[in-house]
Amino acid sequence: MSYIDITKPADLTGHPEGTGPLRKRRPLYVDFMPPCNSACPAGENIQAWLSFAQAGNYFEAFQEIIRDCPFPAIMGRVCVRPCETGCNRNHIDTTVSIHAVERYIGDKAIEENWQPRLDITPTGKRVLVVGAGPAGLSAAWHLALMGHTVEIVEASDAPGGLLHFGVPAYRLPRPILEAEINRVKSVGVTIRLNHKVTDILAEKEAGNFDAVFLGIGAHISKKEPFVADAGFPVLDAFYFLQEVNAGSKPAIGKKVLIYGGGKLAMYLSRVVKRLGLEATILYPGDRKLMPAYDFEADDAIAEGVNIHFLRSIKSIEKNVCTAEVMKVEKSKAVGTGEFETIPVDSMILALGQEGDTAFLRSLEEISFKEDGTPVLNTERMTGYPGIFAGGDIIAGERSATISIGHGKKAAKFINLYLNQQPFQKADKHPTAGYRKLHMWYKTEAPKKEQDKLVPQVAIKSFDEVIAGLPEKEARYEAQRCLSCGNCFECDGCFGACPEDAIIKLGPGKRYRFNYDACTGCAVCYEQCPCHAIEMIPEPVKAITDAR
Repeated sequence: MSYIDITKPADLTGHPEGTGPLRKRRPLYVDFMPPCNSACPAGENIQAWLSFAQAGNYFEAFQEIIRDCPFPAIMGRVCVRPCETGCNRNHIDTTVSIHAVERYIGDKAIEENWQPRLDITPTGKRVLVVGAGPAGLSAAWHLALMGHTVEIVEASDAPGGLLHFGVPAYRLPRPILEAEINRVKSVGVTIRLNHKVTDILAEKEAGNFDAVFLGIGAHISKKEPFVADAGFPVLDAFYFLQEVNAGSKPAIGKKVLIYGGGKLAMYLSRVVKRLGLEATILYPGDRKLMPAYDFEADDAIAEGVNIHFLRSIKSIEKNVCTAEVMKVEKSKAVGTGEFETIPVDSMILALGQEGDTAFLRSLEEISFKEDGTPVLNTERMTGYPGIFAGGDIIAGERSATISIGHGKKAAKFINLYLNQQPFQKADKHPTAGYRKLHMWYKTEAPKKEQDKLVPQVAIKSFDEVIAGLPEKEARYEAQRCLSCGNCFECDGCFGACPEDAIIKLGPGKRYRFNYDACTGCAVCYEQCPCHAIEMIPEPVKAITDAR
């Protein structure tokens, strides 16, 4: 039989002649990639766990999520939600609130103390993970599920990386973070704190490790070339957040300037407000160039943070900041030669982050890019055999979700390396875009919004600002999913077929076609709301045999 490419459906114009093998085309049940799944950096099978949540089976939804990501309660809070940007419901009303449903499932799992369903066969292999941030924890989780013994070493006194030191408690309560890190420990992963690695090969040899994953993050704030008075407080973003997390209030005066435009700058400004201080953000670009998402900036502004766009710091003298007014030319901020002054008592730098890779420089096999990040091959391995890397140490967009995806992918490649197996790229199903759907029923269903503390109340404490959805509304949100690209047994095809050529196989088993009766009329195709049926050319062999 000739190869059939389902991404190129047959021409649907005109009516086919004959039945059975005399058809020019035939229907075929297919599984396409939902756009939410395709957009998820952590590789979650979102549509699958939403289907469990639709039925109220949150335990199975939890088990499905943690196959890809062990942190549903965390991600339901801090993920920047690219899955929702891709959601096809955006063409109808508003996206499914995927993060809110995931948070509900994650919180319920913590409340009910749900445990992962495990089927682990020990391999006898040992893997060292350097860094207990999102990438390292994710890699450790997946490697442990594969049967490997995993030990994480962390330089600081608490696991979590930027989830602990970079995300404030008003966004991610510490009991939630602790509970989900404990889930990683529950599968046999050990975490050793206050242990900074200075010689990676000595560490590898001492622990008899077979492979290493570097998830050291990017905890160093980039420095900026401006002049400040001696003794003027210029704080590192992570040092400041670490001090606040420890319960101390740094002596930074009343007027605090945050220099940067990413989500870290937004976090810092809102923390400063909760300390009862004035927070002002300066960013050299305009709002379009700003790395922070709009909702993050909007929340900061609502809480009283002043954001000055197109301002670049030149100097700070006698508690007065001189800033140059910038303009955008060809998508780049450039100086105008005009200046203005802003009174300031201290400043926190948040213009970018970079990783501390100095301890790797002695390894000649590992090469580095101009920005200092290590060069990796397509299998996430450095130039030194058996040493892999991922997360914020790698250049590009940085987020907890991306880091979790890096850890998952690296674990897969480490497993292949340990088993001396070659990598074989799996076929990726085409994405089911909105234009492929045939919505024949009413789909309008307004999104359920999460309650939020009003800004005037929010800035008075570090209490969580955004509330979770109650069960009824979480289930409703899950039921707003359109099941793009995958059959959900709506019986549309079964009821529409004029030839009774569609056979029901029972709940959860979908359908099959009786091609002896099928005329290829495409009514089933047109009635499938989620595009789980494609019309394909009749196989060449079948036509030849009929002749």
